[in-house]
Amino acid sequence: LRLRGYAEKTRVAYVSCVRAFARHFRRSPAALGEDEVRAYLTYLGDVRRVRPATQVVHAAALRFLYRITLHQPELAARVPRLRRPQTLPAVLSVEEVGQVLGAITAPKYRALFLTCYGAGLRIGEACALQVADIDSTRMLVHVRWGKGGHERYVTLSPRLLTALRTYWRHAHPRGPYLFPGATPDRPLSRDAAQRALRHVAAQCGIEKRVTPHTLRHCFATHLLEAGAELRTIQHLLGHRSIRSTVRYTFVSRKVLDRVQRPLDALLGRCDPPPA
Repeated sequence: LRLRGYAEKTRVAYVSCVRAFARHFRRSPAALGEDEVRAYLTYLGDVRRVRPATQVVHAAALRFLYRITLHQPELAARVPRLRRPQTLPAVLSVEEVGQVLGAITAPKYRALFLTCYGAGLRIGEACALQVADIDSTRMLVHVRWGKGGHERYVTLSPRLLTALRTYWRHAHPRGPYLFPGATPDRPLSRDAAQRALRHVAAQCGIEKRVTPHTLRHCFATHLLEAGAELRTIQHLLGHRSIRSTVRYTFVSRKVLDRVQRPLDALLGRCDPPPA
């Protein structure tokens, strides 16, 4: 997995899925076959009631195991390709984003989440940023560890640069990482970031589910509402397919408000005749 450039989060998930598969049958996966794979995936859905998205990860892990590790491509090809449910992202209004970000008092977390929203980064990308990735001359942020190992550049807004400089003067982080964790040679963990944002959102009384990825969704939706082109948003988010970006048109209130409603176009033509 590491040699093929899989992210650490994916590596951990795949190993955990394969370990659970072997534990379920109490046998080595090398001694198991298609019947066991199908039975296990059915067990996850019908007995364990595992979420569909998690079932997709288990199937992908088993497909990798048999195709690459165990050199059984024929079996890997017969691992069912489960359909991932297409859910719409939760999006906060501009006012709600401002409320959440304004309530963060810890300098590191304030700078981190301003970066997530201001540059549209995934939380893993933001935590992995190094000091050298902030190019104040060209006003760009270098995302080295994007999804799938893909690098990209995103715009650095003047306001975000000011916030990062304020954080830098206050924290003076040692080591290469802009947002170091418990030790300077390790980045801040995603779990710590998740907990911090969840705590702030609860304090603000926001009932919607708020995660660092929510800020990324907000970045994309607010850009779209401001008139940015979908292709531009696709590049900034690092989406390989435009289909991943198009879904933001389904949650943008301004985009939906521009639609001419057929019933409204009838005016008074469908009113019943006077009694």
